[in-house]
Amino acid sequence: MYDGVKAMITAEKELEGAGKPAGAAAGAPVKAGPHLKSINDITGMVQFPPEIKSSVARFMTEEVFNEYRGKKDKAGVPFKLMVLSGCQNIDSGIGVYAGSHDSYYTFPKLFDAVIEDYHKHGKADKHVSNMNYQELDCPPFTELEASMILSTRIRVGRNLADYPLGPGVTKEQRKEIEAKVSGVLSKFTGELGGKYYSLESMSKEDQQ
Repeated sequence: MYDGVKAMITAEKELEGAGKPAGAAAGAPVKAGPHLKSINDITGMVQFPPEIKSSVARFMTEEVFNEYRGKKDKAGVPFKLMVLSGCQNIDSGIGVYAGSHDSYYTFPKLFDAVIEDYHKHGKADKHVSNMNYQELDCPPFTELEASMILSTRIRVGRNLADYPLGPGVTKEQRKEIEAKVSGVLSKFTGELGGKYYSLESMSKEDQQ
């Protein structure tokens, strides 16, 4: 997944329509695979091997592709960039990455189908949140189970309003996001207090 996202970040810097591969006919079907180096190589409907069952292979129909192929969301992220990784890496499970919050509304025919299939959350369904930790059902570990646990970590993924998501965010925006988030974290006290480690400046010792 990491390699796929990195590929999309690189691809976003390329202008659509430039550097098309020699012999590629505009509108002709394109075979999925790692030979697709950028969105410029997706010159027509992407064809996946019949055994591939990724979300992008199943739900990006020719009708969907033709409707969205030249469009961008409000953050300026092209539709082709959102499906590039899944078209390159045919072993992807999903293969679709929203460019921003608006992507879900600009390209609903694809994203609604993927979300309903993967999360079983229909378009008319409502998400219910309960942030009261006291209502969590977490029975204590047995003594044997507890003895096996050396350390734990929690990975939290959230997005900031007004910023694109992974495929569409720029290096400058990433730095802005890090500055804002680390600034907030530095104000935590008590059991929430701690030290923020930037991946960019982290020492080898801290990495270990």
